[in-house]
Amino acid sequence: MNEFDVAVIGAGVTGSAIARYLARYELKTVVLEKEEDVSSGTTKANSGIVHAGFDAAPGSMMAKMNVKGCEMIKELSKTLDFPYRNNGSMVLCFDEAEIPNLRALYERGITNGVKELKILTGDEARAMEPAVSDAVVAALWAPTAGIVCPFNLCIALAENAADNGVVFKFLTEVENIKKTAEGFRISTNNGEITAKTVVNAAGVYADKIHNMVSADKLTITPRRGEYVLMDKEVGGLVSATIFQLPGKLGKGVLVTPTVHGNLLVGPNAQDLEDKEDTETTQAGMDDIKKRALLSVPGVPYNKMITSFAGLRAHEARHDFILGEVSDCEGFFDAAGIESPGLTSAPAIGEYMADMIAVKLSAKQKENFNPNRKGFIEVAKLPREERARLIKECPEYGRIVCRCENISEGEILDAINRTLGAKSLDGVKRRVRQGMGRCQAGFCTPRTMELLARELKIPMTEVRKNRPGSELLKG
Repeated sequence: MNEFDVAVIGAGVTGSAIARYLARYELKTVVLEKEEDVSSGTTKANSGIVHAGFDAAPGSMMAKMNVKGCEMIKELSKTLDFPYRNNGSMVLCFDEAEIPNLRALYERGITNGVKELKILTGDEARAMEPAVSDAVVAALWAPTAGIVCPFNLCIALAENAADNGVVFKFLTEVENIKKTAEGFRISTNNGEITAKTVVNAAGVYADKIHNMVSADKLTITPRRGEYVLMDKEVGGLVSATIFQLPGKLGKGVLVTPTVHGNLLVGPNAQDLEDKEDTETTQAGMDDIKKRALLSVPGVPYNKMITSFAGLRAHEARHDFILGEVSDCEGFFDAAGIESPGLTSAPAIGEYMADMIAVKLSAKQKENFNPNRKGFIEVAKLPREERARLIKECPEYGRIVCRCENISEGEILDAINRTLGAKSLDGVKRRVRQGMGRCQAGFCTPRTMELLARELKIPMTEVRKNRPGSELLKG
């Protein structure tokens, strides 16, 4: 029961992508996740940008995975049915003296294989994006870039993996890994499992997992990025993702629409020691707000509805660490996955899965199903189709979240489908209940009632996310 061919540690977008591509093979695969759901770490708090691939160093794994992943996500959005928009990106240059750096970025993109790149004049940039600053003297236009919902991408990959036989074990934290003659014995807070191979996709904890088995130690630094999210009312201020010329701590502050129609500003970059520190700070908010105005002077901060922060898994070499560990046969790292990790995830998943399949001489399944049906969005259905659905299932006519127009039926879908939601955050990430203007102020009580009923637990056991986050104490 607890014997597997492959154990993937981590159910973020990287681990879920690896699991999805492993599911194409005749392998017994398990995913171990210390939180209660997929998409609970780095994946849950990022900008959702599908990067074109001009930023990474030529020849690096980061460059290869980024460019391929950018192409793959566009196709996966159809087969796995998740929101995606090919909106393009623009890197702004504000100083004539910096134009050679912009051109170097263009040349790097061409070397990496990015298609359709073009350098624009300031006037050409403003013609495409009227909201950008008059100070812009040139810009790099990358039409292959896009935006995606990071949760839905991860959930889609994980659901498809599970539907194809991959086992997911949640609230299962790896405590120790021991190399054996047959493979590995993995000790967790929920007992032991054995696996012939292990894949380390543990995000900011990838160094901890790696260092359990290897003498060649790894150090992952959590790099915090803070964001400001604005209401859908102003989501059309820009249509492309607007970057500034990158500095040593990343791509700088961006201004972008989200795939759901909001406007997003951020992130900054602060290296920390605490791998759980996702607090936002007033200084951080003030910093990103000020820097974003350099690109788009009219950012309407009076329409801000929330702020959040996420942690990126930074490794000193600033490249993805992908492959079998030299001093531990059968143990594979997918570590140091920082930006553009979300974009790269499908390519990393395929690359790692194929490598492991060769290692285990695994054959491809004949009955692998690559397709997955996404969540019903009642508010977006044509009137006749919506009426028919409500007639068949009245729950779709009972609105729970007024800001996002999310029905009871959609929340029930989120709870009861493959790898269904077990917490308020799980529901929110799947169907956007609570993500609107009032930030769950109205819809939380009813959603809690539905979770309690469907999971057959008392209201006092309904959690925001992990154990200890229960909302009611009596």
